[in-house]
Amino acid sequence: MRLLLDTHIWLWLYLEPHKITSEVQEVLTDPGIERFLSPISVWEAIVLLEKRKIEIDKGFGEWFEDSRRDLELLEAPLDWKVVQEMRSIMMGYKDPGDRFIAATARAYDLTLVTSDARLLRIPALKTLPNV
Repeated sequence: MRLLLDTHIWLWLYLEPHKITSEVQEVLTDPGIERFLSPISVWEAIVLLEKRKIEIDKGFGEWFEDSRRDLELLEAPLDWKVVQEMRSIMMGYKDPGDRFIAATARAYDLTLVTSDARLLRIPALKTLPNV
């Protein structure tokens, strides 16, 4: 299985693992699973850090590299294929980050791990709910 971590799932997994359900934790720790992260999630984390919505104990670059290595994250491409997929997903939705992440999952046939009820309702989007 190839999973795309929604931004909050990535942050919870690394900073607040108690927020990840045991079912999702079991899937995420399976050694045969590939875990992807969108560059959009990195951008969203930087915004949250600047707004003081999250706290980390070191510089962002070092913290990010530690989380990438510790969680064995792969980079999900952000390219023309993703942008084109955005045309068919969540039209009229105001949060561009969510649209990019959902479009990435659809464009690359990844299962999105999320707690976001709106994302869980998108037709033809494979999800692993953390609820």
